[in-house]
Parts: sequence; C-alpha cells; structure tokens
Amino acid sequence: MAVPKAFFIRLAIALAVVVAVSWIIILMIRQEAVVVTAARGRAINAVPGSLTVIAERSLEVRAEVGGRVIKNHMELSATVTEGGLLAEIDPTDLNLEIEQLRTDYEAAKKRIEIGSATTFELVNAKEQMETAERIFKEGGITAADLERARRAVRQIEQKIELEAVANQQLLSRFETDLKVKERRLGKMQVRSPVEGVIASVRTVVGDLIGDNTPIATIIADSRIIEAKVSEENFSGIRIGQKATVRFLGYNDTLYGAKVEKILPSADPLTQRYIIHLGVDIDTRLLVPGITGEVNIVIDARDDAVIIPRRAVFGNNVFVVKDGRVELRTIVLGFASLNEVEVLRGVGEGERVIVEDIDLFRGGDRVSVTETKS
Repeated sequence: MAVPKAFFIRLAIALAVVVAVSWIIILMIRQEAVVVTAARGRAINAVPGSLTVIAERSLEVRAEVGGRVIKNHMELSATVTEGGLLAEIDPTDLNLEIEQLRTDYEAAKKRIEIGSATTFELVNAKEQMETAERIFKEGGITAADLERARRAVRQIEQKIELEAVANQQLLSRFETDLKVKERRLGKMQVRSPVEGVIASVRTVVGDLIGDNTPIATIIADSRIIEAKVSEENFSGIRIGQKATVRFLGYNDTLYGAKVEKILPSADPLTQRYIIHLGVDIDTRLLVPGITGEVNIVIDARDDAVIIPRRAVFGNNVFVVKDGRVELRTIVLGFASLNEVEVLRGVGEGERVIVEDIDLFRGGDRVSVTETKS
C-alpha cells in the first residue's frame, strides 16, 4: 500500500518543528557569560601596595598655668579650629597682681619725671667749684683744695648717672614683669594648637589644676596616607609618580594620587617600604584607620591590548568564540589595579569572561552579555 505524499510532508514539518523547539530549548538553557571585549589602549605598569590612613598626630593639650577651671568649652567628638577656646582658668588673683604692678610702674615713672634730689647737690657742688676756681686764681686756696672741689662735682655727676641707670632698670623690670604676667593671663584661656576633633576631655568646671596639667586629647585633621610596598617593587618608585588608590570602605571608587615622600628604610618586621601619598579626595572621608590598596605608576605603553584584571586566573582566560568557551593561555605584560596588558593569547576585539569564571569549562556553549571593563 502506497504511503500518501501528504504524510511525508506532514512528517517533515513535524520533524522541523521538533528540531526548532529543541534548538530554542538549547538556546534557552545555555549558560550566560558576562564578557568584556579586549580593546587597545594605554597599558600601565604599576607597583601594588597596601595603604592605611593615619592621623598626622594625636595631641595632648595641657594647661600651661594652674588654677580653678571656671569655663569648659569642650565636648567629646566636637570639632575645634586652630586657636579655638577649650577652657578658661580663674584670672582674678592674677588680674589683681597686674593691677598692682601697673600702679607701682606709673608711680615709679612719676618719681623719675620729678627728678632726683641729687641734682640740687650737683648745683651746689658746681657753685662751690666755681668759687674755688676764683679764689685759687687770687691765690687764696691751694691746688689741692681746688681739686677736692672738682672731685666732689664728678662724684655727684656719677651718682646721678648711676641713679639714671637704676631708674631705667627699674622701669624695664616693671615692663618685663607686666609682660610676663599678661602672658600668663593669656595662657589662662587654653586654646587648641591644631584643627581637629576632641578625642578625650579630662577636666570639668570647678577642677583645681596645676601647671602643665593635661585637659584634653585632640586628633588633628591633617592625615597621612601611608602606603607599604614590597622590597622587590621599591627600587622603581620616585617622588612625583602618579598612583591610583582604592579604599576598602568606599567600594570600587578610584582616586588619583601622587608619591609625596619615600621613607629611606623598611619596616623591620615586614621588610616593606613606607611611602606617603597625596590623594585627590575630600579630606573628610579620610577617617583614621581605614585601609585600601594603591598602584603606583612606574611605566606606561600605548596601543596595547587591554583586558580587565578580573578576567585572568593564573596565566589563563576564558574567551567566548562562536557561542563556545575557549580556554586560552596568555602572556601578560604591564598590570595595573584593574587592567592588564595581553602580549599573546587574546587579540583585539575578542571577548573574555569576567564574572563567575569558576562556573565555566572549555567547550561550554554560552549566551553572551556584554559589560564595561
């Protein structure tokens, strides 16, 4: 019995539908691969290191003079400006001393302005000397008598000069004592020597404190961003080199930086060298203690094939070609914080897997989702 031609047509259509549905199912169950396309760009050779933000200094503020605390302007964790008032010490007794000193000073100046009684002695002595000179010319006295009269004048003149010196010393002493007292009075207002944050408060109103008593601890606002690099990477680092910084507390945000200081010796415990960085970041974000990583740019090369660093495992990458995963062994060149240069193994325009790399194997069929590097 002959099979109708229409049967074969219906069978072919059914098979085509099955194949199409199977292909759609295969496509639907393909694993998704997130890829980045290798592109040409500037390859950076960068030295890696760890970094820590530290306060430039923690300062113990002391009251240079003692007394009773009458006002306290400090609050824990409050910010203070350089020269900001922290506490005040009772100045009553010192003000009385200054007032008395000023009174004595003015009285001394008035006494000096009036003049010394010795000036009258000098006038009388000069008159007697002039009389003696006249009588000597007339032969009424001897030369010795005349010399005694002249010596009496010189003695009084010296006495007046010594009194002038003593008066000047007296006024200078008053002026110096006043400056010392007024300077001490100024120190009774204890002020912050730096801009920063109050970390501890050690005195309250009513406390009787002595000279040089600690009253607070202030953490200065100025920060040091300290990077540490291994001994083998240290030799190529120079002041002024650019760097890229990432702080662990601020996700993947990258900040530009520059090498500002290189310490000449290594940490004796870790044998890592210490470098200070200047970072282009809002200083309010530089909380002492936060950590991160740095890449210091040593060299650069243009027109290089660049892929994301996260695509690399060992010396391998996964490349997606025609919907299938290929395991490639690559030769790496320069490396920076986020990118690496590929010298061999991946070409410009090829797509490398950058996420969930451990889920893939060579030969896997995948669908592709493109992302930025």
